[in-house]
Amino acid sequence: MKTLTNQIETDFDGREKMMRTTLGIVQKYQLPLIDERIQIWNNGTRKDKYDLLDVLITNEDPKLTLEEIKAQIIEIIIASIDNTSNAIEWAIAEMINKPTILKRAVEELDHVVGRQKLVEEHDLPQLNYLKACIKETFRLHPLIHLVPPHVSTMDTMVTSYFIPKGSHIMLSHFGLGRNPNVWADPLGFDPDQHLLGEGKQVVLTDSELRLISSSTGKHGCPRIMLGTSMTTMMLARMVQGFTWEAPCNERSIELVENHNDLCLAKPLVAHAKRRLRRDMYPTY
Repeated sequence: MKTLTNQIETDFDGREKMMRTTLGIVQKYQLPLIDERIQIWNNGTRKDKYDLLDVLITNEDPKLTLEEIKAQIIEIIIASIDNTSNAIEWAIAEMINKPTILKRAVEELDHVVGRQKLVEEHDLPQLNYLKACIKETFRLHPLIHLVPPHVSTMDTMVTSYFIPKGSHIMLSHFGLGRNPNVWADPLGFDPDQHLLGEGKQVVLTDSELRLISSSTGKHGCPRIMLGTSMTTMMLARMVQGFTWEAPCNERSIELVENHNDLCLAKPLVAHAKRRLRRDMYPTY
């Protein structure tokens, strides 16, 4: 019986194989960089902490092993990939279909950053309209329909609803973001819905649960700040670096959802033309 059990194939839908393949690709590129950074700290070349990896390496309470550091970095990277790539693809597609929105984002980048240098992380707080485009993408195009289930630890009231202790609760990304009682234009792509007035920063989370970008609450996703920063930086670089248009012979991008995971039903195909000096584009 034991021999028979060991031979049973449990990866019925192939996802385990896909995940192992993905993990192998990520490890191939990331693990040598982690080893190199650890060696730099060990030989005293690096003195200051510049990023999360530096913090993990130098953390003494408790001190992390090499395996734990690598596992933590890989987990953060894998957890951040889907939401970021989905948001960027939808944002570019929506902005191509609404050239006035794309033009506004480009003008903001040119005003704040200019065209003589690439946008950096310290520029992001000043890119309010670009962040509004990201937040609108999170609202209208979440990666999944529902937040993973949670269990209430006590009786509570949410507005007029009584939720007894022990209830299994699932919040709908889709339903919150497209609620016509909350949003003036629930099905349209309108970044202006997130602009709060002169001098007020657009924040990519929503404490009032009008939308959920990743998760919420004190037990929410620990990588939400990393993920939203990555998404904003990537979109900023793509909008700053290229002029985006629909493919030749097409007037717009077809915005159709894949109902399994809410990604674009067909991968985005667009025409990108360089808009900065040639020497500003990294080559590898």
